[in-house]
Amino acid sequence: MNLTITKTTAPKTKPEIAALGFGRHFSDHMLVVDYETSAGWHDARIVPYAPFSLDPAAMVFHYAQEAFEGLKAYPTDDGSIQLFRPQENFKRFNKSCERLCMAKIDEDFALESLKELLRIDADWVPRGKGTSLYIRPFIIATDPFLGVRASQRYIYSVILSPVGAYYPEGLNPVKIIIEVEDVRAVRGGTGAAKIGGNYAGTIRAQVRAQEKGYTQVLWLDAVERKYIEEVGTMHMFFQIGNEIVTPSLDGTILEGITRDSVIHMLHAWGHTVIERKISIDELHEALQNGQLKEAFGTGTAAAISPVGQLSYQGVDYAVNAGKTGEIAAKLYDTLTGIQWGRIVDPYGWTIRV
Repeated sequence: MNLTITKTTAPKTKPEIAALGFGRHFSDHMLVVDYETSAGWHDARIVPYAPFSLDPAAMVFHYAQEAFEGLKAYPTDDGSIQLFRPQENFKRFNKSCERLCMAKIDEDFALESLKELLRIDADWVPRGKGTSLYIRPFIIATDPFLGVRASQRYIYSVILSPVGAYYPEGLNPVKIIIEVEDVRAVRGGTGAAKIGGNYAGTIRAQVRAQEKGYTQVLWLDAVERKYIEEVGTMHMFFQIGNEIVTPSLDGTILEGITRDSVIHMLHAWGHTVIERKISIDELHEALQNGQLKEAFGTGTAAAISPVGQLSYQGVDYAVNAGKTGEIAAKLYDTLTGIQWGRIVDPYGWTIRV
């Protein structure tokens, strides 16, 4: 597929490092590709960042046919830019598209076109400590039709957003509440896909949690309401005794790329890592008897997020005395070191742009 490039004639003013935050600012350019059933993917272009013009009947507005991904471009000390396992993001992206009967994108083209976009907007990669360029590939259904079926037209796009350090003052434990009212996903549903509907349904519980002073919500399974699943934006790991346990992927949990990377590293370091169902009763007992030594989350935004407090049924439990554990700290230092190119990548996960 040919890729045309039209550069902006009115570059934006870049924000100061201290004002970055997350997802507030966007670079000068974006990638856009059109799809029609009769023509396939076509008209691939990098153009100045601008709004889309969509018919009010576009199916994305009415039946939520859309999927997205999230990854980052990292600045290295030698002035280059690198990606972390981007092929896995595009594989997962196509799995999400398949689940919603949307047109899949060619993964090789997705990676090469992303690299080109990053080269054009390379000066948007922030250079402050812990900063990065967040990358949001997404696909939306654009067919103007109000019947329920798969769309025959789509837009694939990639936008870029410079983001600040997740932990500007150091690695800080978070407070998490275990949700007992709402549920996130059920087996056979869309829990394993990265689609907007999964997140929309979690907002109410997230708002309640934040009003009570908690950072995130930890979800239980939707059927028995007893098995730990994932937090809204990250996967969970628990050190119970001498084992590190994480919920198994049973069709309701997103296949996390950071999660998979952490499992690889823990195995390489000689830890016992078990993927299995973890009941809230088991976790509750481990909290009470002191067997829960560490808890931490994994995800693109924070890389590693230590958990210092878990709340269940109105009772707050400190984890590791509310401090960052040794395993979480080592994982954070190693993973971010690989991502930002500060240490050697022994796994072949990084790709230079």
